[in-house]
Amino acid sequence: MTETSIVSATNRPGAAGTAPVVDVVIPVYNEERDLGVCVRRLHAFLAEGFPFSARITIADNASTDATLDVAEYLAAELDGVRVVHLDRKGRGRALRTVWEASDAQVVAYMDVDLSTDLNGLLPLVAPLVSGHSDLAIGTRLAKSSRVVRGPKREFISRSYNLILKASLQARFSDAQCGFKAMRTDVARKLLPLVQDGEWFFDTELLVIAERAGLRIHEVPVDWIDDPNSSVNIVDTARKDLRGVWRVSKSLTSGALPVNELREAIGREPLVDGVPLGMVGQLVRFGIIGVISTLAYMVLYVLLQAMVGAQAANFLALLITAVGNTAANRAFTFGVRGSTKAVWHQVQGLLIFAFTWFLTSGSLFALHHWAPGAAVHLELVVLVVANLVATLLRFVALRWVFRDAVPAAAVRSEEAATELLAAQDERLYAEAQ
Repeated sequence: MTETSIVSATNRPGAAGTAPVVDVVIPVYNEERDLGVCVRRLHAFLAEGFPFSARITIADNASTDATLDVAEYLAAELDGVRVVHLDRKGRGRALRTVWEASDAQVVAYMDVDLSTDLNGLLPLVAPLVSGHSDLAIGTRLAKSSRVVRGPKREFISRSYNLILKASLQARFSDAQCGFKAMRTDVARKLLPLVQDGEWFFDTELLVIAERAGLRIHEVPVDWIDDPNSSVNIVDTARKDLRGVWRVSKSLTSGALPVNELREAIGREPLVDGVPLGMVGQLVRFGIIGVISTLAYMVLYVLLQAMVGAQAANFLALLITAVGNTAANRAFTFGVRGSTKAVWHQVQGLLIFAFTWFLTSGSLFALHHWAPGAAVHLELVVLVVANLVATLLRFVALRWVFRDAVPAAAVRSEEAATELLAAQDERLYAEAQ
């Protein structure tokens, strides 16, 4: 059997052979128990007043149980249900396969457990059918969303989206909600650029779409988490973080042809290197601050027994200060290259001197009031003092880099100038 095959397909609503407006894909792997109930429920919903013609595509991801048999039975029983079988696992792989080949105007997907209230389907696809938006996603993180799930999953979801906002400057609110749709013509342009075939597929697709200038419509949803979900959270998180790193590198190096994609879909080229706003800078500064604090704590504990508290504090601060300034220079404020790099480090060390004075003063006060304080109490006092110093450090570094122009911004400004000049020449030629 080939890797991908349509093993059964029916689409009888409306005129024979007419392509549906919406193709709803349900990717499944070993779901023989729940598949029948969920597909029948979705089928009934679509038949009872849904205003667009729709097809349900069950995408079987190489199931090893009776899922494929159940899917074929449903396709034979219900109008407008078909089955696509893949010989390899992967939700993203299944969605790419079905979406690229679909003849529908809009392609969508939802998880087999139907955790999302189906009343959200029309608000999801309507802006795409009308042409108002290019993609649409359900979000569980909007204020008007109603979500029932455990605190662990809630924390993981919000932390993951914070990572996306900090590392990839993502503006969408919920990357992993299993409730998405997009126009098929847009899908055919985006999908060849998406490398992941598993759970990171959604995030990578949305990041590329956002960078391409596509309009992403968000729909607050009612969501009830499936307590019997078989998703391995730890393994998924590990792969997601690896995907974030890969996409970030591709965007930075230019390996992702974002401007070519923008041109293909009629968007203006990106002007890269525009400095981040204060919120973005704070998030990135905070990430570096957490890493620096952890490094400081490790260094202090290692050095304290050898050189004493004050010397350990000085050395740990000095080492982390140099790394902190370099990281904030590139990551938080977008300044790269060697221009003024030494001067920036000198200014960073002056800020470090003030930080050292603040933390040393706190340590001196502790030893004055509690001469026999244990090392863990010293560490608590120093961490609190460092947090105060960190806020002051952020303000000071914003001042240090206030006039620094990222090299990428210079290149982008030159590119934008060339683009405007070319447009002027074209308009002049057309006027002659």
